[in-house]
Amino acid sequence: MDPKRELTSVDLAALVTELNRYEGAKVDKAYLYGDDLLRLKMRDFDRGRLELLLEVGEIKRAHLATQEHVPDAPGRPPNFAMMLRNRLSGADFAGVEQYEFDRILTFTFERGDENTKIVVELFGQGNIAILDETGEVVRSLETVRLKSRTVAPGSQYEYPSSRLDPLTISRDALGRNMEQSDTDVVRTIATQLNLGGLYAEEICTRAGVEKTLDIADATSDDYDDIYDAIVELRHLVRSGEFAPRIYLDDDENVVDVTPFPLEEHQNEGFDEEAFDTFNEALDEYFFRLDLTADEQEATSNRPDFEEQIAKQQRIIEQQEQAIEGFEEQANAERQRAELLYANYDLVDDVLSTVRGAREEGVPWDDIAATLEDGAEQGIPEAEAVTDVDGANGTVTIALDDTTVTLDVSMGVEKNANRLYTEAKRIQEKREGALAAIEDTREELEAVKRRREEWQADDGDEDADEDEEPEETDWLSLGSVPVKSSEQWFERFRWFHTSDGYLVVGGRNADQNEELVKKYMNKHDRFFHTQAHGGPVTLLKATGPSEPGQAVDFSEQTLREAAQFAVSYSTIWKEGRFADDAYMVEPSQVSKTPESGEYIEKGSFVIRGDRRYFEDIAAKVAVGIQCEDETRVIGGPPSAIETRAETMLTLTPGQYAQNDAAKLCYRRLRERFEDKSFVRKIASPDQIQEFLPPGGSDIVDE
Repeated sequence: MDPKRELTSVDLAALVTELNRYEGAKVDKAYLYGDDLLRLKMRDFDRGRLELLLEVGEIKRAHLATQEHVPDAPGRPPNFAMMLRNRLSGADFAGVEQYEFDRILTFTFERGDENTKIVVELFGQGNIAILDETGEVVRSLETVRLKSRTVAPGSQYEYPSSRLDPLTISRDALGRNMEQSDTDVVRTIATQLNLGGLYAEEICTRAGVEKTLDIADATSDDYDDIYDAIVELRHLVRSGEFAPRIYLDDDENVVDVTPFPLEEHQNEGFDEEAFDTFNEALDEYFFRLDLTADEQEATSNRPDFEEQIAKQQRIIEQQEQAIEGFEEQANAERQRAELLYANYDLVDDVLSTVRGAREEGVPWDDIAATLEDGAEQGIPEAEAVTDVDGANGTVTIALDDTTVTLDVSMGVEKNANRLYTEAKRIQEKREGALAAIEDTREELEAVKRRREEWQADDGDEDADEDEEPEETDWLSLGSVPVKSSEQWFERFRWFHTSDGYLVVGGRNADQNEELVKKYMNKHDRFFHTQAHGGPVTLLKATGPSEPGQAVDFSEQTLREAAQFAVSYSTIWKEGRFADDAYMVEPSQVSKTPESGEYIEKGSFVIRGDRRYFEDIAAKVAVGIQCEDETRVIGGPPSAIETRAETMLTLTPGQYAQNDAAKLCYRRLRERFEDKSFVRKIASPDQIQEFLPPGGSDIVDE
C-alpha cells in the first residue's frame, strides 16, 4: 500500500472538530515555504504556542504541529507572506469549516479593522486563496480560470460545484444513488456517495456486504446495512471522541493516518500506533513521511520529471478550456447586445411598459401577472417576457431562442452597452488566461530542458573529477537554484559597494531617524544631498553586531555612496540628472537645533566641515545576482555590475515607478532560459523596491 499523501474528506471532517477547539487563538506571523506550504504561528492563552501547517503541493495536509516538527523560518518573506502578516497580525482565529463534504477548508480570522478568510483547497493541483470580508480574492497561490469557476485576485471566490454529502444522506436518497450505478457495491459507494476507495471498503466491511457484489444483485437489506454503517461513521466523525491511529507496514514505514481505527487496516495486518488527538497523529505521520522521502532522496536525487511534465500539461489543458469558455461567454454577451438592437422596438416597448407601471406605483407581482395575461392574449411584447425580478428591478426576455436580462431603469442603448462592457470584461479575463498559459508553457519547456540536462549528466560519470569547474552560464541554465537569507538591512534601501561595504538609506522620515539613532556607528560615514528631502545614507564600516573599527574607504566606494544618496533623493522625481552630495563623520550629526530653530522628523543638524561630491549623476541599476545568493539587487551601476549576472541601467524619465518595474521585469526575464527563476526572485514589486520614487527610463538596449 502506498503511503497516504493527501487528507480525505472524512479526515477533514474530523479535523475541523478538533481545530475549532482553538477558537480565540491570536495570530503572530505567517510564513510561506516555496509555493505550497503556509505556516501560521499563533498563541493560545491556555495552550501556549500553536503552529498551523497548511500544505497544498504533492503533500496535501492541514494540522497543528509541534515546534520540533516545524521547519526553520525561511529567508526574506515573499509578498504573499507579508500580505498575510499585514492582514492577520493580532487577529483572532474565529473557526474553520469544511465546505460541504469536499476537501476544502475555510479558516476565518477576525480583527477590529478587517476580517480575513483563508480557503485551503486540498484537491487537484491544490491552492490557497486569501479572501476579504466580501469574499473577494486578495491573493492566491495559483490563479484558476476554468469554465466552471475562477479563483483570481479581484474576483469573487467561487467554490467548486456541490457534491453529495454521505454524512447527511437519508436512507431513501442512498437507495436512489446506489441504483444509478452499473458496477459493484464498493465502487458505487466510492463514487456515487463520494466516500472514496478506502472508506468505501470500510463501509462494506462494517456492513458485512461483499465488496464485489454487483449492484444489480444488492438487496434492500444490503442497503439497510450500508446505511447503518454510514450512520456509525457519521457518529464517529461528529462526536469528537476520536481514537486516532497511525498505520505502518512491515518495514515500519508509515502508510496511513486515521481519526479512528479502521477494520480494513486491521484485517490487512498493519501495525498501528495510538494517539490522543488527531492533530498529534497527523503531525507525527507527515513528519515521518518527510523523513522517509528524505531517505529515498539520499539514494536517488533524480527528480520525477515525467510527473512534473504531466502536471504542467494538465494545467495547460485546464487553461485552454478556460480560454475557450471565456471566448464563448464573451461572444454570447455580444450576441445578446446585438439582439437588443435587432429587436429595438419590441425591447423598447417592454422596458417602457414596465417602467411606466413602476412609476405609477404598480407592484412587481401585478406587473408579472399583467404580462402573463398579455402573453395568453398573444401580445408580442408580453410573450417575449420570461421572468420578472422585482428584487433586482429586471425583466428577462427571449429573443431568437436567447434570453436577455434587462435593467428596467435603463433604455435599450444602455442595456446593450452594459452587455458589451461585460463582454469586454470577459475578453480581458481571456487575455489574462492567454498570458498565464504562456507562462505555463515556458515552465513546461524548462522542465523538459532540466530533464535533458540530467540525462546528459548521467552520461558524464566518467568525466575527470580533478578538472577545474567551469564558470556557470546562469542565463542559459535550464534551472537556476534559489538560495537566499533574510538580512536586517533589507527593509531599508541598500546596496554593497564595489569593495563590499554595505550602504543603507532611509525610505522615509521614520527610517532616517532609526538609521541615525540605532545603526550609525562612529567609524561610519554619513551622506546627504544638497537637495531637501534626500534619504539619510550611511556607509557602514562594520555590521551592527560587529566590533567597531576604523576603515580607509576607497574613493570609488565613497563616490558610489554619494551617487546612491543623489539617486534616491527628490531630484529624481523632479527629473534632474545630477546634483551635489556631501559626507561627514557621525560625530557631526545632531538632533539638537540652534536656539529658536525647529528640526523636522527625519532631519538633522550638521556641524563642521563637509566634504562635497559635485555633479554626481542620478543613475541606478537593477540586476539579478546568482552567485552565493539569488536575489534582485539595485544601486549605483558600478557597484551592481560587479555582482549581478545581468542588469539594467535607469535614469529619471517618463515611466511611473510601477510601470518601470514591470518593464525591467520583462527585460530581465527575457535574458534567462529559466523564466520561473526570475519570477520567483525578481518579481515587479521586488524590483520596484530598488527604483527611486518618480519616473524612470531604461537606458540599456
